[in-house]
Amino acid sequence: MLSATSSKTQTRNMSTRQTMLKAFYPVLTKVTRFFGVNNRKIISSTAEQPHTSIYEIPIVLNSGDTITLSQWKGKKILIVNTASDCGYTGQYEELQSLYDQQKGKIMIIGFPANDFKKQEKATDQDIAAFCKKNYGVSFPIAMKASVIKGNDQHPLYKWLSTPDQNGWNTEAPAWNFSKYIIDEQGKLSSYFDPGVSPVGDDILNELTKSL
Repeated sequence: MLSATSSKTQTRNMSTRQTMLKAFYPVLTKVTRFFGVNNRKIISSTAEQPHTSIYEIPIVLNSGDTITLSQWKGKKILIVNTASDCGYTGQYEELQSLYDQQKGKIMIIGFPANDFKKQEKATDQDIAAFCKKNYGVSFPIAMKASVIKGNDQHPLYKWLSTPDQNGWNTEAPAWNFSKYIIDEQGKLSSYFDPGVSPVGDDILNELTKSL
């Protein structure tokens, strides 16, 4: 976890809105859990074989580099759609903590999107700077894209939400910080709503369970 000193430094670097959102995140988590909102967990009991491979879908990072997930075959991959001005933005800190703790065992990839209440920054450069300065993010961040169903949906998210491609799941992101887990064999194993913490037992159990 982040040290108290680094947390204070980050808070000073944040805008007033961001400081308030970060402080509000633990409250939001408790409220949504209490009311059962944004806390769905959809886990495939059989991890159906996908009809097309997720490993060959091109992903453009905010650095401009193009990658595929094939380089992480044999590892679990956590895919998260992110935003800089959301009540759940504090999950960046949890995602980075998870990435540090599980480094070499799993991969995390963030997909900034402006699909929900326009809560993402204008440019990929601004997003990258925000993630690095405020949360020390070191896991890969893709270029901003659309993650909801429609003509502009990123091909990866079309795969994640189309049964004819992934084998079983229809669920597109419900809001910022929805999460998908790909298992070691390239199968979609689970979907989690935004209110499910990246460092909570539900996701940790899914990431660490054996095939």
